[in-house]
Amino acid sequence: MNSKTGNTDNRDAFVNIHKMRFGELMIQLGLINQKQLQEALKRQSQVSEHIGSILLELGYINMEDLLNFLSSQFGVRAVNLFETDIEPQVLKTIPHKKVREKKILPVALQGNQLTLAMVNPKDLITISELEFSLGKKIDPVVVPAFMMEAAIETLVAKPSERIRGKELEEKSSLGKEKVKSGTKLPALLKKAVSVNASDLILTAGAPPSLRIVNELQRLSSPALTPADCEAYAREMMPDNKWNDFVDNRDVDFSVTYQGIGRFRVNAYNQRNSIALAIRPVLETIPSPEQLNLPQWLLDFALKPSGLIIVSGPAGHGKSTTLYAMVDMINNHKRYNIITLEDPVEYMHKHKKSNISQREVGVDTPTFYSGLKSVLRQAPDVIVVGEMRDKESFEIALQASYTGHLVITTMHAANSTVAVENTIQMFEPHKQNLIRMMLADSLIVSLAQRLVPLGNNSGRVLALERLINSSRIKNIIREAKIHQIRSQMQQGTEDFTSIDIELANLYRKGRIKFEDGMMLANDKSHYRELAESKRPAGH
Repeated sequence: MNSKTGNTDNRDAFVNIHKMRFGELMIQLGLINQKQLQEALKRQSQVSEHIGSILLELGYINMEDLLNFLSSQFGVRAVNLFETDIEPQVLKTIPHKKVREKKILPVALQGNQLTLAMVNPKDLITISELEFSLGKKIDPVVVPAFMMEAAIETLVAKPSERIRGKELEEKSSLGKEKVKSGTKLPALLKKAVSVNASDLILTAGAPPSLRIVNELQRLSSPALTPADCEAYAREMMPDNKWNDFVDNRDVDFSVTYQGIGRFRVNAYNQRNSIALAIRPVLETIPSPEQLNLPQWLLDFALKPSGLIIVSGPAGHGKSTTLYAMVDMINNHKRYNIITLEDPVEYMHKHKKSNISQREVGVDTPTFYSGLKSVLRQAPDVIVVGEMRDKESFEIALQASYTGHLVITTMHAANSTVAVENTIQMFEPHKQNLIRMMLADSLIVSLAQRLVPLGNNSGRVLALERLINSSRIKNIIREAKIHQIRSQMQQGTEDFTSIDIELANLYRKGRIKFEDGMMLANDKSHYRELAESKRPAGH
């Protein structure tokens, strides 16, 4: 057996033994109990961290306990790297490549003796090789694996600088104050609002993260534990929502924090822990100009009856466009408006219209049950936060077909797919009838994207429209919706594709070419349109 193979076998044997025995040995020494070990092992399955660091995070042991345990197990001195500064000349004694490969770190040099921090100080082959190559006596000391990883990461980032213990502690997810206190939820919500984040994501194993201009950015905070996420969820949820979550492992709700704002929240289970997607809700609906909504949208919103569909991916402002249209009606018409939302996000004020907002799960069990009774509530306008099933769509179509204005959102790639998906929801023998009803009742199908502005100061709306003109009605009746995009690619009065809108934004210098390309439906068509007349300086 050669030296390299023996070294590997020695390390693997050490790792396998200690993966199996680390927790049990701590139980034998009275440092933890069986229940605490089970909790730590559950956490380890979620975030793949070392068991010692997890026990520290959970507060079951302290740093002194861990260091004493490692020292007694290996029979060498244990060193706390969080309390140790290492000079650059000491760090240079061993090539950085070998430091990373062997998980070792030179800590101090006195005469001919080098103090070497090791995760496995029983690796005698590595010690022997270093004594031979360096011509120095090696004094091995043991350090926890998470400390070694933090130190090596710092060394790689700043190879010619001193390693400072306090900086390692601050960088590590095991900084003492951070582990005990965590970041308070209101502080995270304030941060999300202050930087105009569209979402705050809280999930075990990662720091709190904000989605800003379509990009996820992690905060410089410790990784969240399952206990952190559960505490946040319990803090935000009313008792009835917590009970729903326990039963279903997924729940939507909204919550208001005084002085901070209102938030829409989805709590869900992942890898045996809770995660939260939190979206700040606007307190006041921006004007159509601020939202980049075209003036023609008002004409459609003020129609006395028919169906308006707003589609697009999650997080691209469908709900905001929906609320803006409701606000337009509220400002111009004396109507009775009934909304069905899951959850209620923006609280509308009664202006010219009366607005009753019904929350699914609170005021009505489901969208379907709410829609079944809505016609008995004397509505002029019915607003459905999201269409999710064919039963709800059938009622909505009937309502729009019999003299009510229905406005809704759905997940669909574009405006034509939204129409096709509506028909395809139904059984084949019903599709002809649905197609006829849709041809007669549809007002407009919209599809939208929020695109990062070129100066990264926010996002701008690109809005595709499919107006149900006489020509489009015939196309729907004849089941030829798939032909719309190819036949009307250059844009017509009744169809303007998202590619045309994205290209227009680029030609005006409002967005970057690559951001438009990422969101385009037909990328070659977008490129052709965008490059036909580039803005100055591009």
